Amino acid sequence: MIPFDSSKNLNFSRAASWVVALLLLLASGALLAHTIEGSDASFVQNIDGPAIGPFIYLGAKHMVTGYDHLLFLVGVIFFLYRPGHIVQYVTLFAVGHSITLLLGVLADLQVNAYFIDAVIGLSVAYKAFENMGGFARLGFEPNARLAVFVFGLFHGLGLATRLRGFELSDNGLVANILSFNVGVEVGQIFALSLVYVGLSVWRTRSSYLRHAFVTNTLLLGSGFLLTGYQISAFFLAPWELAP
Repeated sequence: MIPFDSSKNLNFSRAASWVVALLLLLASGALLAHTIEGSDASFVQNIDGPAIGPFIYLGAKHMVTGYDHLLFLVGVIFFLYRPGHIVQYVTLFAVGHSITLLLGVLADLQVNAYFIDAVIGLSVAYKAFENMGGFARLGFEPNARLAVFVFGLFHGLGLATRLRGFELSDNGLVANILSFNVGVEVGQIFALSLVYVGLSVWRTRSSYLRHAFVTNTLLLGSGFLLTGYQISAFFLAPWELAP
């Protein structure tokens, strides 16, 4: 976290936050549309036996279109300049979500999808708040690495709930879930590479630190919006619980 002057960006931050919040609200269906559906859902439902290639593809596709996962990772690497530090944090996140993805499916963990996705939304807000220096102003410095790992566990459960929504065949299940997890890592590396390149280019300009507070304010708002969407969905449709 790098300190920056928030006063110059306050008015713009508020206006931009309302605009983006409205756009996200109108497009909330699209933002949360990274579930497995359509032909992909039919394939997963009917597969009987190992299908390594297709499941790697599905895992990569799910991560690349997983806006909540990507928003969290953007927050994680926003103020990380050294590639070694990025590797450390992303590895902790990958280990966390790999553990719960595999356990969630193979051990048939019964979790509430709305609750898990609400926590994932909060993880986005948490990281943005940390980037904005919020915890420092409160006199509290959380363990950033531990937080990334713990939130990685919840992100993995979120991935698991997508797959547990299907009647998966036991034939080739382990190979398929491992392949899906590999695909998730492939998609994550691809998406983060693009984000890292974009941030690296932006960091060469003075606007990077000047608009850092605004950017993380929008990230904070997005996280709360995603959380609110899931909480609302839970109360409006309490019968649609995760399997």
